[in-house]
Amino acid sequence: MINIPGYQILVKIYEGNNSVVYRGKQEEDDRPVVLKFSKGDFPSEAENNRYQKEYEILSSLNFSGVIKAYGLEKYNNILVMILEDFGGESLKTVITSQKFTILGFLNLAIKIAESLGEIHSAKIIHKDINPSNIIVNLTTRELKIIDFNISSVLNRDSYKLKNQKILEGTLPYISPEQTGRMNCSLDYRTDFYSLGVTFYELLTQQLPFTNTDVMELVHAHIAKQPKPPHEINPEVPHIISNIVLKLLAKTADERYQSAWGLIADLDECLNQLQMIETIVEFPLGSQDISDKFKIPSKLYGRQLEIETLIATFERVCKGSKEMMLVTGYSG
Repeated sequence: MINIPGYQILVKIYEGNNSVVYRGKQEEDDRPVVLKFSKGDFPSEAENNRYQKEYEILSSLNFSGVIKAYGLEKYNNILVMILEDFGGESLKTVITSQKFTILGFLNLAIKIAESLGEIHSAKIIHKDINPSNIIVNLTTRELKIIDFNISSVLNRDSYKLKNQKILEGTLPYISPEQTGRMNCSLDYRTDFYSLGVTFYELLTQQLPFTNTDVMELVHAHIAKQPKPPHEINPEVPHIISNIVLKLLAKTADERYQSAWGLIADLDECLNQLQMIETIVEFPLGSQDISDKFKIPSKLYGRQLEIETLIATFERVCKGSKEMMLVTGYSG
């Protein structure tokens, strides 16, 4: 175990391919902290740059729903990020140990959506929303989003990132456009898809797509429709199931366009449940107005052609060999 001057390391709480996370305390004042650092003794310059970038992002986000960064210290060749410890555990751990009621889900879902809305308002795309990166303290009801390792900061005039043709994030939770296999830009709505997968897992205790093969899972994100949550868990009201499916739409234009529009629908579900002990259907997205100007990427008047292309793609994925010709002017 590494020794870091000024800190007492207590217990390991996470170990990944590139990083390790410990719970500890600051010796000067016994303040509980979380210490995150590279796994190897000689991290590359790129790894250190990622730590520096994550620390800068966290330092800029002064929101209750985002983990606080106390400092970034260098020990030998390693950068150590000092983070707050509010006594929480990952939502992934909570999911495996308990089943949420619909009331419990709604209260939690609203908190997550509020935190994500604050992140997006700061022009940051998280790009790795999943239960492991959502920390909750069930006693104090605090919730914070962590791990901005691959997050992107948009510049003042842009709300989109160019498609980088690389796969980033946690595969079972990434959006179709984040797979790098779609010819479209990446924007904050990729986080809504990942949030939809997270909500799906909270409600059903399973993922919408369970493929173990990487390419099959990528194909599922791009082309397959998940089974509605209410068909897996009959306790899930149809309207909540529809909210999750809206988040899981294949194209970003068909998802929620703002966290606040999502929160409005979740609030309506919560209010109905508390007042009449049931949730009746209502039009989704009635208050979903984006504060960002976007030109839709959807093709209009080409539904038949799109369906033909998708059907051919699915047959090829199953081993068929086909050729398609697309004619006409470019653009």
